Amino acid sequence: MTSPSNRIGLNMAFLGLLSLVSCGQNKPAKQEKPNILFIAVDDLKPVLGCYGDSIIKTPNIDRLAAMGTVFQSNYCQQAVCGPTRASLMTGMRPDKTKVWDLRTQMRDVNPDILSLPQYLISQGYETSGIGKIYHPGCIDKDSDKLSWSIPFLDAGLSYYATEYGLPVRGYQNPQTRELFERYSKEAEDKGLKGAKANEYVLKYIKPSVECIDVPDNAYEDGAIALNAKDQLVKLSKNNKPFFFGVGFHKPHLPFVAPKKYWDLYSREEMPLAKFQEHAKNSPVIAYHRSGELKNYTDIPELCSFTDQTLSTGLDADKQKELIHGYYAAISYMDAQVGVLLNTLDSLGMLENTIIVLWGDHGWHLGDHDLWNKHTNFENSTRSPLIISAPGMQPGKSNSISEFVDVFPTLCDLSGVAIPSHLDGKSLVPIMKDKKATVKEFAVSQYPRSLKAKDMEKEGLDSNDLMGYSIRNESYRYTIWMNSFKSTEPYNKDMVYATELYDYVKDPLETVNVADEKEYESIVGKLNGEMIRFLKTQENNE
Repeated sequence: MTSPSNRIGLNMAFLGLLSLVSCGQNKPAKQEKPNILFIAVDDLKPVLGCYGDSIIKTPNIDRLAAMGTVFQSNYCQQAVCGPTRASLMTGMRPDKTKVWDLRTQMRDVNPDILSLPQYLISQGYETSGIGKIYHPGCIDKDSDKLSWSIPFLDAGLSYYATEYGLPVRGYQNPQTRELFERYSKEAEDKGLKGAKANEYVLKYIKPSVECIDVPDNAYEDGAIALNAKDQLVKLSKNNKPFFFGVGFHKPHLPFVAPKKYWDLYSREEMPLAKFQEHAKNSPVIAYHRSGELKNYTDIPELCSFTDQTLSTGLDADKQKELIHGYYAAISYMDAQVGVLLNTLDSLGMLENTIIVLWGDHGWHLGDHDLWNKHTNFENSTRSPLIISAPGMQPGKSNSISEFVDVFPTLCDLSGVAIPSHLDGKSLVPIMKDKKATVKEFAVSQYPRSLKAKDMEKEGLDSNDLMGYSIRNESYRYTIWMNSFKSTEPYNKDMVYATELYDYVKDPLETVNVADEKEYESIVGKLNGEMIRFLKTQENNE
């Protein structure tokens, strides 16, 4: 049988032929296709007004939601930006993209992989991008050159509020800038260069939050929005439909935002996580040390794993400061989304533009005693997805969706053929009928490494674990597999640990009930579904 990578190559050749035929017929169909504004947001969990949050101020995203479909049960493929973005952009799961971290170059390990904008070029689209669409560690220096018919844009120096100076590693606080200069000079005096010098500086000064009174474009997202505004104007003058990807960095750490967005909230009202412990009976491998947050110099040293409960050491005041910063950063990003929507409106293009907004994964804000992403739990995998399209009625849907569905959905909405090799399904049936379903569960995964002593204790030859997690309407079932990827034949002897959470009875995931007698039949059913799913992913050479 033809391998998946060869199938993709054949698909591309066929699509190129179709494109030539279309050009030869000289039909105006290309101009009739809808434009696509593709808004990516870094580390945005569904803390949005349209998702029911009563504290957050997100008028612009809520405005978009009122025009489109809000997918309330949407999940990422892997809760870290490199892999999940690679999956969304290619419509393929991480074990097929072969991107599981922030360092693997997607096209180095999978040269024939086909991205969404790359495919749309063959279908007559102009494609352009700015900001963070892919993770920079997973693509080439041109932000995946094959994806863009127009060279990828940078933020552009002219779009910054230059009277404040360019942000230094994302910061604008004069005291922080002064300390950066001081420690950079120390690093230079010590003969440190490049990454070593950067590591030295960030060991002393890297605050997790910043609140100062500056305009939006003193920071990068504000400059990106202004540049994107001008690019939309340019794209509107072309005779081709366009795909324009705009990637905003906030609310990713550090939580920096102009003071006016911090002022929208009261620190005392910030909601602390209700459950800040590990789930009863859950395996240690399901958790992490919140290492991303630990890298910031105003965060107390986090405890290491022991046989006792892990405690991050963050008191309530620090937790509220971080949550305040997260909310402020979201409202700041929301204002930049408003710039894009207002621009489309002023150009008279709202009615012929598909608009999709997504956050690449969820984020832990103290629940399970966790911060950041990097798990298979609900707060890490559940991710916002909003799609507005011409002719589609707005509304909310609780039907299951996942990021691999975005590629086929945008093809379907654009009236172009859906490539046959994609792992996702079109969500258009749900957009037409908010109670419709296209799948019974979503699949997320996350890799872990065992410590040497744990390998020895368990009698394992490899420290490589992968947790595969299926989420349906009521349950999350996770199996941790040793030295296994879903493209390989399933072997039950490789199962290291299992988890089951009942969201009807236990929405906060306080107890792993995988070994409880009353859930035996449910575990059997979900395990069967998991095995059937894994078998569909096996390589068919």
